[in-house]
Amino acid sequence: MPRSDPLMATVIDEVAIEVCVDSAASAVAAQRGGATRIELCSDLAAGGITPSAGLIELVRSKVSIAIHVMIRPRGGDFCYSRDEFEIMRRDIALVKSLGANGVVLGLLHTNGSVDADRTRELADSARPHQVTFHRAFDVSSDLFRALEDVCSTGADRILTSGGEQNALQGAALISRLVQASHGRIIIMACGGITEKNASSIVTQTGVREVHAGLRTPVAALQSPPRIALGTDPRRAYQRYEVLEEDVRSLREALTFTRTKSGK
Repeated sequence: MPRSDPLMATVIDEVAIEVCVDSAASAVAAQRGGATRIELCSDLAAGGITPSAGLIELVRSKVSIAIHVMIRPRGGDFCYSRDEFEIMRRDIALVKSLGANGVVLGLLHTNGSVDADRTRELADSARPHQVTFHRAFDVSSDLFRALEDVCSTGADRILTSGGEQNALQGAALISRLVQASHGRIIIMACGGITEKNASSIVTQTGVREVHAGLRTPVAALQSPPRIALGTDPRRAYQRYEVLEEDVRSLREALTFTRTKSGK
């Protein structure tokens, strides 16, 4: 039997996993499954908006991993009025006081370019906490111009599917963004990432962070109500939770073992 080389060591090479959650139960499941951090939102059906102070405070009391909170005053586009911008500024101050570790935001001009000046103002107000520019990036008019604009704001990372519906479809462009970033900002891949495709996405793109939803539908009511509330009857009583085992499977898929020389 060949002897092991004492100068060689096994290294566990892990990719950071951010899991998007909208409840305390999902946050706890994400932590137990091995998530690096959570993105905390409300109304994920609208792409996520700012969660309540009560939810932030409760989640902070239940998990020890990093919490990055969505700062988005409403669904829809990312072109905000003066009042909406003020709401975002105040929400950043609030979530900092509640123990969050970072904020997630994104602002565009009506022509689809990044609103760099106001993004920079919010990023400055968030310090020393981390700042992620969310998928407003993916609907911007020019992704490589947007990359330069977001870099100029001092944000720490960009969340992107490469301008496509999911990360597999946008893998080639995500790879180009990683190269174009030159280490100035973290590119975090997102969009339909599961344990089945995560390793391939990481390999194709070169990202070291991924963002996943991993939502499973939950049926609480024993029989469907006679009436539907809200503007979309199909989702009137639908809700989802993150399951610990799904996060663990994703973590296992993204844990690579390699051998490294000790020289």
